[in-house]
Amino acid sequence: MSSGDVEREFDEMNRAAEQGGGKERIDEQHKKGKLTARERIGLLLDPGTFNEMDKFVTHRSSDLGLDRSRPLGDGVVTGFGKIDGRLAYVYAHDFTVFGGSLGEAHMKKITKVMDLALKNGAPIVGLNDSGGARIQEGVSSLAGVSEMFFRNTLASGVIPQISAVLGPSAGAAVYSPAMTDFVFMVKGTGQMFVTGPDVVKAALGETVTFEELGGAMVHASQSGVAHFMFDSEKECLSAIRRLLSFLPQNNSEPPPAMEWTEDPSAADPGLDSLAPAEPYKAYDIRGIIQRLLDGGDYLEVHAGWAQNVTVGFGRLAGSSIGVVANQPMVLSGALDVDSADKAARFVRFCDSFNIPILTLVDVPGYLPGSDQEHRGLIRHGSKLLYAYCEATVPKVTLIVKKAYGGAYCAMGSKYSKADINYAWPGAEIAVMGPEGAINIIYRKEIETSSDKEGLRKRLTAEYRKKFANPYVAASRGIIDEIILPSATRPKLIAAFGSLKDKSEFRPAKKHGNIQL
Repeated sequence: MSSGDVEREFDEMNRAAEQGGGKERIDEQHKKGKLTARERIGLLLDPGTFNEMDKFVTHRSSDLGLDRSRPLGDGVVTGFGKIDGRLAYVYAHDFTVFGGSLGEAHMKKITKVMDLALKNGAPIVGLNDSGGARIQEGVSSLAGVSEMFFRNTLASGVIPQISAVLGPSAGAAVYSPAMTDFVFMVKGTGQMFVTGPDVVKAALGETVTFEELGGAMVHASQSGVAHFMFDSEKECLSAIRRLLSFLPQNNSEPPPAMEWTEDPSAADPGLDSLAPAEPYKAYDIRGIIQRLLDGGDYLEVHAGWAQNVTVGFGRLAGSSIGVVANQPMVLSGALDVDSADKAARFVRFCDSFNIPILTLVDVPGYLPGSDQEHRGLIRHGSKLLYAYCEATVPKVTLIVKKAYGGAYCAMGSKYSKADINYAWPGAEIAVMGPEGAINIIYRKEIETSSDKEGLRKRLTAEYRKKFANPYVAASRGIIDEIILPSATRPKLIAAFGSLKDKSEFRPAKKHGNIQL
C-alpha cells in the first residue's frame, strides 16, 4: 500500500468516526437544541488541546441485530485536554450512536480515561446524554456500568468529578452522575430519572412528562440532585470551566491561587449597615459574602435548593475558599433536613480538596415541627455536626447576628473545632433566643403579672444583656475576637493566612460512619 493510500485510509477512518451516527442523526440532535459530543468537548476544553482516545473502538456483540451496525467509537468520545492550561480528562456520550447507550466496549473507553485521570491526578468531566444501559448487550452492559461506579467511588475525594447532564440520563446511567461531586443540568434537554414516564405510567398509572419527572428544574430546586442549572449548553460548559478554576487538580495539591494586588488591610465601611440591628429582620446574606470576597465573585452551589443555607466558592486575597452561611431571607436561616445535607456535603468536599472554609452564622436554631422531626431532622442535622468536626482544613467562623442552640454548635462553632471564631458586636450567642428563654424561665411570673408585655420586654432585655451578647462568649474564650463589620475582610485574610500551614491530628481509622 502506497503512502497516499495509507493517508487516504487514515482520513476516511477519521471522518467516519467523527460522523458518529451520520448526518441525519446529527441534524436531529441539533433540531432538539443539543450539541454533538465533539462540539461539547470543543467548548469545554482549551482550543486545540483535545487528544482523543479509542476513536476506532467498536462493540463486539452480535445479538438482537447489533452485528448489522458497528459504528466507530461505539457511542462515546473520550480523551484528555486542558482547561485554563490545566490537564483534564473527559468523556461525552454520543446520542447519535445507539442513543448514547452504555455498552461493554463503550464502558471500557470511559473506565480507561477514569483510570488515567486517577493515575495522573486530574479532574474527570462526564458529558451525559444517554438512554442508559444497552439492552441488547444484557449483563455485559451492566458489568461495564458497575465498573464505572467502582471508579467513581475510588476517585471520590481524590480528584474532582464533574457531570453535565445535557440530554437524558436514565436508568443505570443516572447513578454515576449522582456519585460525582457536582452535577450540571441544562433546562429543557437535560433529564435524570431511574425509570422513565412510560414505566411510571405502566407501574403506577401516573402520567408525567420527562421534564416533570426529572428535568433540570426538578433536580435543582426539589430533589437537590443538580447543583447548577443553565439555559444553554454553552453557559453550562463555561460554568464548568469556572468551577474548576476554584479547585485543585487533586487532593494532594493546594487550591489554585490567583494574583491579588489590592491592599489586604483595607476596611469596608459598607459592611457596617448590611446586617440590620433587629434580631429577626430578614436580609440577604449574599450581600455580605460578596463584599468579603475578592471582586464580589461568589460561585453559589445548589442555589435553587435548600435556600435557607447558601454555600459556594470565592477567593480571599487570591486564594480559593469555600463559604457556608445561613440565609435569613428563607426560614429565617433555620437549619432543616435539606439544608443540613447541603451544607454537610459541601463542607466534606472542601475538606477533601484542601479548600479552607469560611462560615457566616445567623441561625435561630433547627426548624421545629412534626414534619421535620418525622423526616429525620436529628439524623440529617447530625451530618452537619459530623462534617465540621471531621474537617481538618482551616476553618474560620464569623457570627453575624444570632447563634442559638444546637444549630450554633453545628455551624462551625469553637466546639466543632473551628480554628478562629469572630463575632460582630451585635451578635447573640445563647442556648435559645431571649424571648423563648424568658418564657420558659419566668413562665409563672409572666402568667401572674398584671403587665405581661412590659415584664416580658424587661426580662428579655436583661437576658440579652446577661447571656446573649458576644462579650459573654468572648470572656470564656469561645469567641476569639469581637470585630467591627468594616474590619472583617482584613481580619479574615489575616486569619486564613495564619492557618495556611495548619496540621491537625485525627485518630487512624478506615473511615467514619456518618449518618447517611
